[in-house]
Amino acid sequence: MTTPSAFQTELAAIAAATNATLDQLLPPVPGPEGRVVEAMRYAALDGGKRLRPFLTVASSDMFDVPRAQSLRAAAAVEMVHCYSLVHDDLPAMDDDDLRRGRPTVHKKFDEATAILAGDALLTEAFTVLADPATHPDGNVRATLVAELARAAGAAGMVGGQMIDLMAATLSLDDEGLKHLQNLKTGCIIAVGCRLGAVLGGASVGVVEQLGLYGMEMGLAFQIADDVLDVSATAAETGKATGKDAAAGKATFVDRLGLEGARNLAQSLAREAGNRLASFGKKAMLLQEAALFAVNRRN
Repeated sequence: MTTPSAFQTELAAIAAATNATLDQLLPPVPGPEGRVVEAMRYAALDGGKRLRPFLTVASSDMFDVPRAQSLRAAAAVEMVHCYSLVHDDLPAMDDDDLRRGRPTVHKKFDEATAILAGDALLTEAFTVLADPATHPDGNVRATLVAELARAAGAAGMVGGQMIDLMAATLSLDDEGLKHLQNLKTGCIIAVGCRLGAVLGGASVGVVEQLGLYGMEMGLAFQIADDVLDVSATAAETGKATGKDAAAGKATFVDRLGLEGARNLAQSLAREAGNRLASFGKKAMLLQEAALFAVNRRN
């Protein structure tokens, strides 16, 4: 039996702490409105790698941010991520029945409840960031809210999803495809790193540096996802595979072939790690996270 690495141990520990934080922030409620909260909990507490919360906490740790604060920011980022998955899985979007090895929210509940659960997860994320428990300084909290809003909105993840829905009818060149994936995936991965630096009172330059690490890692992560869509099974990934090709979506696997896409993802992961050289050993977990993003099997 292989002994878990220090990275794997810390990833699991932060995932468990994130789950506990989400459970606390999303308690069950009585009454008819309890159904949407049940759906929110189903979407947010179903496990997953918790990579985005890991990046938020690991970035915060570099600046000695108390875990009580960084876990709240991490939970907010994960709420936005989970909302996006709930909506992505809807019939009007990617029309998926399986997510993380379980029925998607609209299959477990219904489409209307899934839409409301996604809406509520998105808005609750900003409630968490705006709470003084996340940071005592109102200016810092305002910056956290603005950072996550930009990453999640039309200039970020939502804009990327719009391009993705139209991708089969667009003639995207390599730069256009990179732009799509940066918005759709990279922005939310990068914002976790940025929030850690903001919580720690880092300079604007350092926030940007960590953001660039996150964007390069996010692109590598998305390319690795595209590789898994072709090379892995639904049992391995916990979701349907082969859907990109069936939908005619452009990917770097389509452009470069399986091996070429793998090589590009590895190169991007190395570039992301190099962004952190000035932080020395403090950034070791983030450097390992970039390699994990491209070597995973789900």
